[in-house]
Amino acid sequence: MEKNRLALIGCGYLNEIIANAVQDGFLPDYELIAVLGRDLVRAKAFAERHGCKACADIEELMAMKPDFTAEAASVKAVQDYGESVLNGGSNFVVLSIGAFADREFYERVKSTAARNQRRVYIASGAVGGFDVLRTAALMSPITASIRSQKAPASLKNTPLFTEKLMDITAPHQVFNGTTKEAIAILPTHVNVAIATALASAGPENTTMNIEAVPGFTGDEFKIEIQGEEVRTELNIYSRTSAIAAWSVVAVLQNAIAPIVF
Repeated sequence: MEKNRLALIGCGYLNEIIANAVQDGFLPDYELIAVLGRDLVRAKAFAERHGCKACADIEELMAMKPDFTAEAASVKAVQDYGESVLNGGSNFVVLSIGAFADREFYERVKSTAARNQRRVYIASGAVGGFDVLRTAALMSPITASIRSQKAPASLKNTPLFTEKLMDITAPHQVFNGTTKEAIAILPTHVNVAIATALASAGPENTTMNIEAVPGFTGDEFKIEIQGEEVRTELNIYSRTSAIAAWSVVAVLQNAIAPIVF
């Protein structure tokens, strides 16, 4: 049986996991054909390790005719390449979900996918429970909130970081607002929040609280959904970002599976 042709956008840690998953048999119905990265030297090294082609631009990537293109790069990559991927005839698996906090862009991608009879798959990243969130939102109006705990050092090179955070001895709130406001400040840190908001109350109506916690490792999220019919709390902890890559693997499995979880 002919395999699905898979292309990757990004040649970093997360797509390394996805490429290894293909090689290790987790995705037996896929073949990795190409990778696109900002640094062509790194992309060529990645391609050499995984037996695929390194592409210099999105046009070259789409000329490879992928059935699925998986992104694990950045919000900007989704914004720059998303419509080209769909217009090129490929389904699109998105990990940098923060791009969809922009409602106009979200709607444009949605219509582009529909016009080309392709799908955009939103990978869950470090969160879960999308089925419960979407079901609750269908049943009645809901409110949604997210509390995130992070290590102080993980906020370096963001507007939320100050040197004083390195000396805190108790949890310290560094952000409180909507998920849309959070992604504007932390475009690479709160994809989980945007995924949750899109599946529930929407980026403008989902509140987020971020705490810096001394001695903390990894990321922890507490999601609360309150509706007339359903109330739920989800607590997710991940020590590393590897779970995000494996969520893409799970999406790719589900996209072609005879039984879908």
